[in-house]
Formats: sequence, C-alpha cells, structure tokens
Amino acid sequence: MTKFFLFISVFTVFTLIIDFYSYQGIKQLTTKYSDFWRKLWRRLFWLPSIVSILLIVIVFIGADKEVKGSNFKFFYFVTGFIFVSLAPKFVFLVFHFFNDLVRIGKWIAKKLKQLLTKNEVTNFQEAESDKMTRFQFFNQVGLGAAALTMGATFYGIFKGKYDFRVCEESISFPNLPKSFSGLRIVQISDAHLGSFLDNSFEEVDAALKRINDLNPDVIFFTGDLVNNLADEAEPWVNYFQQLRAPLGKFSILGNHDYAEYVYDPSDPANAQTLADNMRQLESVHERMGFRLLKNENVELEKLGEKISLIGIENWGKGRFSKHGKLDVAMTNMPQNSFNILLSHDPSHWEAQVLGQQNIDLTLSGHTHGAQFGVEAPMLHIKVSPSPWFGYKRWGGLYQEGKQYLYVNRGFGFLGFPGRVGISPEITLITIFSA
Repeated sequence: MTKFFLFISVFTVFTLIIDFYSYQGIKQLTTKYSDFWRKLWRRLFWLPSIVSILLIVIVFIGADKEVKGSNFKFFYFVTGFIFVSLAPKFVFLVFHFFNDLVRIGKWIAKKLKQLLTKNEVTNFQEAESDKMTRFQFFNQVGLGAAALTMGATFYGIFKGKYDFRVCEESISFPNLPKSFSGLRIVQISDAHLGSFLDNSFEEVDAALKRINDLNPDVIFFTGDLVNNLADEAEPWVNYFQQLRAPLGKFSILGNHDYAEYVYDPSDPANAQTLADNMRQLESVHERMGFRLLKNENVELEKLGEKISLIGIENWGKGRFSKHGKLDVAMTNMPQNSFNILLSHDPSHWEAQVLGQQNIDLTLSGHTHGAQFGVEAPMLHIKVSPSPWFGYKRWGGLYQEGKQYLYVNRGFGFLGFPGRVGISPEITLITIFSA
C-alpha cells in the first residue's frame, strides 16, 4: 500500500507538471477563440489526466487478480490510455519550452536596447500582448507534433505491435569450425505471451511461420516467455510447436519467468507456489519443443565438428534477479571451442563476459528497445530511451575486440500495449568461418 501511494503521488506530480506547463501553451493558442470554445478546449485539456489517475486507482484495487491471471485486457487499456494522453502533451511541452525561450530572448533583447537608448522600459506582458501571435511558431509546430505523436501511439497499439520485422546480420569468426560456416541462427526473445490478447493468435501464428520460412539451422529463445505465470503460455504451446530447426530449439529464462513480481521469493509461504510455477513453465518449454538450458552447456555437432552452446538463467544488474551462474554453466566445457552464450540481460555481457570469458557470440534480449524510438539504418539514425534506463547496448549487433553481442528488440510487449518506431523482431544471424 505504501509503495502504491508513493507511486500515485509521483505520477500525479509528474502529470501536473506536464499539464500545467503545456496548458500555458494551449491558453496562448486559444486566445482568439470564442468564449465558448476557449473554455471548452481548456477544460477538455485536463480531462485525460484526471481519468488516468482514476484508472490507476482502479487497477490497484484489482491488481492482485489482474497480475495473477492471464488476462491483461483492462491493465493494457489503462496503460494505453495513459500513453495516448500524456505522450502528445509531453511533445507539445518541449515545443512550448522553445517558444518561451524565443519570447524571453526577444524581451531581453528589447530591454537591453531600451537601456542602451535610455528609453523607458516597457512592461513584459504589455510589450508582448500585441505581438503574441508572432511568437507562436513553436507552439503551432508543437501542436502538429503532438497530433502526430497521438496518431503514432494509436498505430503502435493497434498495428505496430504486430509489425514483425526480420533483422539480418552476418558475422565471420576465425575459430568457427568450417562445417558450421553458413550456420543460420534465428533468435527470438521476450515473447511475453500474457500480453497478447485473444485476437492475436492469427498475427503471432503468421510471425512464427515467417521463422520457418527463414530455414533456420537452429532456433534460440532468450527469455521472458511470460509476464508472470506459466498459465499465460499454455494457449500458445501448439503454435510454438510448429517451429522447425534441424540442430534443435534451445531456450533460457528471463527475469519475468520466475513469478517473482507476483510472489515474494523471500517469503517461505510462497516457496511451493514458485516451485510449482517453475515446473509448469519447464513443461511448457518442453512441450513447445525447446531444450531449456539452466546454467549448463551443450554441444552442437555437424559433420563431426562441434561448437558449444551455453545457457544461463537470468542475471541482471541492479534490482534484477541474479539466478545465472556462468561459472557453473561453463563447467567441463571443451578447450578452445567456439562458444555461443544465451543470456537474457545484456548487462550480463558487460559485467561478466566482455574481456573475461572465452565467449565468441552472446545473444540477449530484455530491453525491448523501450518499445519507443526512431530507427532509420540508411540514415544511421538509431534512437531509443533505453540508455536512460542504463542500457547503452539495447538493440542490434555490438562488437568489442573479438567478442560480439546481439540484443534482440523483443517479440512481444510489456507495460505499453504497443510499439512505436521499434518493431517486434525476429533475428536471423548467419555465421561464417573466416
């Protein structure tokens, strides 16, 4: 309860700051409206924020039922409504700030001129009142940008989360056995199957069929099959069974797979529930056809040559769980083998792999690319809020020395019920012997 009131207090203050400041811009833009329309638009401006706060309270009242079930419809209605309400206001706020900078700059310049010419200093508000409309350029542009943001958010909710794209990479390694040259690896990550609503089976099924069309030699799933509980994945078992790869399908666990956001692992009363949920989730992976790797390694063989595959449980920096044990997972591995690591959180690569272990390629997920951003590879544009959350490596291929990391942007979604500018991803990596 205390955490909730802290959250609602912070959210309310944040919302009011955005609203009060952006409202000043709306007031300026509506000064020439008739009295009726001016009052109507100004009052409507506050309505979404009031509704958002009320919806959060309603979600909290039913939170226990919501997160311990497999139906997230109302939760995602609330988060979608909040994003649609606040994101355009925040964009408008940025432009309104630039508009104010222009106005203040012009006033300062005029004041300095008056002082230098020893003329009487004119009151700021009086000086600006008759010229206000001249200084509304950024506000007007901001209004258009806010409308585009709202449209993009709606698109992300209804279409963007199903706009699956295939991201292809080719990497050469001098120590890769020649039999594995040209190996086609498909990676998917962060399915969050509890987030897909009942009408999503057709879209997800089409994406899974695209994976088979890529003719992968091996398929890797790098964690977060569910949001909280294994029950969320049960309706999807038959769909994931259709995935085919001659060298096998392998998976690991992510931070959401342990049900620790629902049941406190430090409470002994939850031990049996957590154990039962994990057994069910392991069964789901098996029935889907995945070999779940939990701090262990296996060998992949082709034409008498072998490479090693290492799979660890979740290891994340900060507050995220640290079930992963890389030293245990690498026990009894062949010397000088070519090694691929599956590790859900890319922060693990930075903390324990980079420059410390003989691991050639690491495949991760976790970040979702923040589900918001702008990517235009041809223009070398790649922007996401992910670095604000501590992930400088949040999507795509990264290289340090002879070691590579690929971060998948995620198959599903969480929190915000859509994707804006960061599409759900199916990764195809082809590795070659240099």
